[in-house]
Amino acid sequence: MKPDDRQFRVTSRCELLPWLLGPPLGLSRKAAKDLLRYRSVHIQNRATVRHDTALEAGDVVTIAQRKPPTADATLDQLGLKIVHLDDVLVVIDKPAGLLSMGSDHEKEKTSHRILNDYLKALTKSRLQQAFIVHRLDRETSGLMLFARSPAIQATLQANWKRVTKKYLAVVEGVPSTPQGTLTDRLVEAKSMLVHRVDQGGEIAITHFRAIVTRDGLALLELTLDTGRKHQIRVQLAGFGCPVVGDRKYGARTDPARRLALHSCELRFTHPVSGEPMEFRSALPSRLRKLIAKN
Repeated sequence: MKPDDRQFRVTSRCELLPWLLGPPLGLSRKAAKDLLRYRSVHIQNRATVRHDTALEAGDVVTIAQRKPPTADATLDQLGLKIVHLDDVLVVIDKPAGLLSMGSDHEKEKTSHRILNDYLKALTKSRLQQAFIVHRLDRETSGLMLFARSPAIQATLQANWKRVTKKYLAVVEGVPSTPQGTLTDRLVEAKSMLVHRVDQGGEIAITHFRAIVTRDGLALLELTLDTGRKHQIRVQLAGFGCPVVGDRKYGARTDPARRLALHSCELRFTHPVSGEPMEFRSALPSRLRKLIAKN
């Protein structure tokens, strides 16, 4: 406990947020959520970020007086990089393991929330925010595009088929041909898994090219014509070459301790200036090592 920290003893059973809003603290809802967000609330010497944490009579709550981290520090800490930023759009390089946007289980530690915080700090305006144009799976790394207004978001999404989207994947097995096109119909089951079907579903089209093959693995460059959920993962698994680390879709190995899939290139026309935009991201070192020569 630091000199500026304050400690309080809970007198009756309750949840954390109502306790923070009531006496003796009497915080505003925003102030209470900021404390939780920056891990400044400790119960029995353990930090918590959950507003619904149960408190028991006799529990000791410590409020740590700490300055919130700067936006740049948060970006560095989580490995998220700003690749491009202008008045209407943002391109980031997302690390594997970070959600694209909030879920029922995680709302704070996401690319969307971190980028929103960064823009607010950068512009010193609470009105600044980012709008998601597309998503990457949590364990997929690489380039993501955000808009800075709903109008730009709508424009980019309406023209999404014209955006060149390329990925790199290290897969188990070697494709029977060095390049080709995978065309399937995909449906999502109640289990949240996506399956190929003979009829119905949504068309998924992926072009592939083998760049390197080594020791039963292959590095593939993939270009998407469509953007279905889990498209690359399902199609490559059906092709007999599941993505390394993708046990959900049949991979047997996980040497990199992550899904070996990376969003490596985005090319599109700027929605305001009309200029051609092109961004590339190199394959992360953990994945390069899988197919590197000794």
